[in-house]
Amino acid sequence: MQLKSPAMGWAFLAALSLGATNPALAQSQLLEKVKQNPAEARQICAELRQLNSSGISSTSPQAIKVIAKQNNLSPMDAEVLSTYVIGLHCPDVR
Repeated sequence: MQLKSPAMGWAFLAALSLGATNPALAQSQLLEKVKQNPAEARQICAELRQLNSSGISSTSPQAIKVIAKQNNLSPMDAEVLSTYVIGLHCPDVR
């Protein structure tokens, strides 16, 4: 891609960097939702404890898939969410 001027190059880079912040914003909103709704966090903890009782680690691909499916999330967002929830609400989950 050929940019016509240095100013266009900077504008292009600025647009890219702004676009890159959207996933972080989405994750922040996701975490805020759980922070404001402790019952949802407790539900995730219960699910992770159930998986633990079956010998499944909360960080395993299987556990992440369950959290992603139940919350309509990408695997990456589900991993972020479960890590956040475990840290704040259920540190006993492994």
